[in-house]
Amino acid sequence: MDTNIFMIFVSGVLINNFVLSRFLGICPFLGVSKRLETALGMSLAVLFVSALSSVFTFVAYEFLLAPFGLQYMYTVAFVLIMASFVQLTEMILKKYSPLLHKSLGIYLPLLTTNCAILGVLVLNMQSGYGMLSSVINAIGVSVGFALAIMLFAGIRERLVFADVPKCFQGFPIAMIIAGLMSIAFLGFAGLA
Repeated sequence: MDTNIFMIFVSGVLINNFVLSRFLGICPFLGVSKRLETALGMSLAVLFVSALSSVFTFVAYEFLLAPFGLQYMYTVAFVLIMASFVQLTEMILKKYSPLLHKSLGIYLPLLTTNCAILGVLVLNMQSGYGMLSSVINAIGVSVGFALAIMLFAGIRERLVFADVPKCFQGFPIAMIIAGLMSIAFLGFAGLA
C-alpha cells in the first residue's frame, strides 16, 4: 500500500509530469512563467484547486453519479467542482494578496478550464483510485506542475541577462527551453 502511494506520487511528479510529458496545462506554464513569484503563486493555486477538487469529484462520482447511472455526466460535474474551487481561490487571493492576484491576471480564472487539473480528475476516476490515492495523485501532479513551472521561470529570468540572438529572443527561446526540459524529463520514463 505504501509503495503504491509513493509510486503514484513519484509518477505524478516526474514520470508522467503533466506539463513536460503529457503536455497538459501549457497555457499557464507559458503565460505565468516569466517570474518566479508568479510561477509559485500559480503552483500553489493549482495545488489547492486540484487537491480539493479530487476529494469532491471522488465523492460526487462515487455517491451521486455512479449510483444513479449518471456516469456520462462526469465532465460537467468535474468542471463545476473545479470552477467552484477556482472562484474560491480567486476570492481568497483578491482579498489577501491583491498583487499576486493582479500578476496572475487572466490565467487564474483559466484554471477552471485547465486541462491539467481536469486531466488529473479524469485520470483518478479512470484509474479507479480511492480517495487517498486520488488526493496523492493530485498532489503529485501539482508538485510536478510546480517543479516544471518553477524551473522554467528560473531559466526565463536568467535568460533576460543572456546574450540570445535577436531572432530567438522572447517566445522562441522559451519554446526551445521548454522542449529541452521535456526531453530531459523523458529520462524519468524508466523509473516505473
